[in-house]
Amino acid sequence: MTPSTDSDVNKLLNSIELPGIGRSIGDVGRVMDAKTSDGAIEAHIELGFAAQSRHDEFRSHIAAALAAETGCNDINIELSTKIVAHGVQRNLKPLPNVRNIIAIASGKGGVGKSTVAVNVALALAADGASVGLLDADIYGPSQPHMVGLAGQQPQSDDGKTMRPLLAHGLQVMSIGFLIDADQPMIWRGPMVTSALQQLLHQTTWQDLDYLIIDMPPGTGDIQLTLSQQVPVSGAVIVTTPQNIATLDARKGLAMFRKVSVPVLGVIENMSTHVCSACGHEEPIFGAGGGSEMADDFDVVLLGQLPLDAKIREQTDSGEPTVISSPDSAAANAYRLAAQRMAAAQAQQGRDYSSKFPKIIIEESG
Repeated sequence: MTPSTDSDVNKLLNSIELPGIGRSIGDVGRVMDAKTSDGAIEAHIELGFAAQSRHDEFRSHIAAALAAETGCNDINIELSTKIVAHGVQRNLKPLPNVRNIIAIASGKGGVGKSTVAVNVALALAADGASVGLLDADIYGPSQPHMVGLAGQQPQSDDGKTMRPLLAHGLQVMSIGFLIDADQPMIWRGPMVTSALQQLLHQTTWQDLDYLIIDMPPGTGDIQLTLSQQVPVSGAVIVTTPQNIATLDARKGLAMFRKVSVPVLGVIENMSTHVCSACGHEEPIFGAGGGSEMADDFDVVLLGQLPLDAKIREQTDSGEPTVISSPDSAAANAYRLAAQRMAAAQAQQGRDYSSKFPKIIIEESG
């Protein structure tokens, strides 16, 4: 039976869970318009996260769910995307021209955090978002090599700011563009923090939906200071399945919560090894560490990514998996993790600081 009012359709739409995302339309989007007339249903839904590659699938799923509930088969669903700015730490202001900063972090090195960061950024860009990538690993900047920009330098129009370099549709900045590749960074914490602040604030980012920050590994003073001084709207923790990695990753997650940064979820990297000869999968680093950690902290397990020699080869060549093998299982895993991450961000509170009027106090004569 067709719902009697537009309001009924609206309620139904808001309750429908998007496939693979694990969240309802009401959680991560808005029903802009819903109409019933002459036995037909028309609706316009605005999603708050990048998932352009899934829109056809979403439309079919939503129409099928509505048909099952209402008995109506004449259904037209229009989908659009609007990514808004979300709140950051209370004592900080969002960056101009950057709607959301998402930190990709890990409790320790060697878990593939930088590879995850670049592929997630590329996945968001492929799904229609405007994306930047900031390499905050001052001691070991790897993103210039990973995106094929090694040896290049940013340009300045005024001698004070720098234009980000462009690679595969991403706006990219890294300390690696400003120093010799073999130069060791023998800096203390305050110098590292100052360098990152300069990279962040003196780069002329152009209208970004997401700025992905590849954070330094660990949970020491540098990481804590950065998490307190960078206006972050969400963080993702990367770990591998074994206990020694999740022990440190738990500390990283707790650190972000301590400074009031929402943890959008956990990505378990190197979940299974894929043999390049026969395709056999084996959990050589153990299994379940990421999902157990997500359950313990009540956050989402955003994805479980494979350990595959091709991922290393593609990243080393400056052509990461999402763009070099877009139809591969690994690329699909990165895309789904990026969509779930962006959906989790969409569910966070919005930033309204730009709406508040400025109060100016003047002394009367």
